[in-house]
Amino acid sequence: MKKSYSTLINKKNITSIAIGGFDGMHIAHQQLFKKLDQNGAIVVIESGHSNLTPKSNRQEYTHFPVYYYVLDNIKHLEGEEFIKLLKEEFSNLKKIIVGFDFCFGKNRKYNTLGLKKLFDGEVIVVDEICDNNLAIHSRYIREFIKVGNIKKANELLGKNYKIIGQTTKGQGLGKKSFVPTINLTVENFLLPNEGVYITKTIIKDKSYNSVTFLGHRVTTDGSYAIETHIIGEDIINIMGKIQIEFIDKIRENQKFDNFEDLKKQIDKDINNALKYFDK
Repeated sequence: MKKSYSTLINKKNITSIAIGGFDGMHIAHQQLFKKLDQNGAIVVIESGHSNLTPKSNRQEYTHFPVYYYVLDNIKHLEGEEFIKLLKEEFSNLKKIIVGFDFCFGKNRKYNTLGLKKLFDGEVIVVDEICDNNLAIHSRYIREFIKVGNIKKANELLGKNYKIIGQTTKGQGLGKKSFVPTINLTVENFLLPNEGVYITKTIIKDKSYNSVTFLGHRVTTDGSYAIETHIIGEDIINIMGKIQIEFIDKIRENQKFDNFEDLKKQIDKDINNALKYFDK
């Protein structure tokens, strides 16, 4: 994960900022960032609802420093007060970039026209960005992830959707009866719907081909689990944080009559993933 540059750059050197929620750091967001100058920065208005790139994970997807402002701390400000705050924080600010639907100030009563009136520098408003006539918005990407349409979500993100989790102890059945898996607990990230996915699992900055299951273990104990199997590698005793990138969905979660049928299906899942990676 990239270093947080916001601790290394003095705000007084920032001359341009892009403002928004920027959950996902997707294709449309990147169009705003392209308008920043060399001394640009990203200002995230954090609502507390971001779950595509929660907390400080946005920094990974840009070389510009990212600064966070909690919405609850600034939503009472009138438009003039908000602009004053920005100019105090970024004393050399000359340009602001926002999306076409940007609103700010108390009760969100100021829009892009209000921004142009209140800010004495340059204001650039980026039009809505579409992909095959579909507007690119974080809310649409969330819906695709929720239903397991990872390929479409990735298309709009411009990258593979990724979650970060902490390793945890599983049932112990995988290595004995099926295939070895790494079990995870994940917080804050939006999870794809239940099923089996072609994935990349990243451990200590090294990426491995993998198959990942998310869902209730309906054939065994019924509990919810996130398990990833590293294909063709004997990875054991993994501790700490790992990352999973989702590439495509193989199948829905399903119940099997016995362990033998489940084992056969797991082998099929791995073969399907291997066909993808062999391409």
